[in-house]
Amino acid sequence: MNKYEVLYIIKPNLEEEARKAVIEKFKGIVETVGEVSEINEWGIRKLAYEIQKLKEGYYVLMNFKAPEDLPMELERNFKISDDIMRYMVMKIEE
Repeated sequence: MNKYEVLYIIKPNLEEEARKAVIEKFKGIVETVGEVSEINEWGIRKLAYEIQKLKEGYYVLMNFKAPEDLPMELERNFKISDDIMRYMVMKIEE
């Protein structure tokens, strides 16, 4: 299993319960075959540039261990989710 880090930005206009559901959804995807080591919610931050006419986003950083094929599945789910503005999955070298 490899170590990964994913940073994703959720639309800031979501209510707290919906935001928690989005975070749990992606945590659940990882936990099907891997293990989540830590989730840091950075909260609402100003974006460097406007995305979809929004100037802020809710940032979430998740560290996890998973097989090589899981990041592709995670990215596929990020792409089809309407609540995600941007995402970046990175492999952590030891």
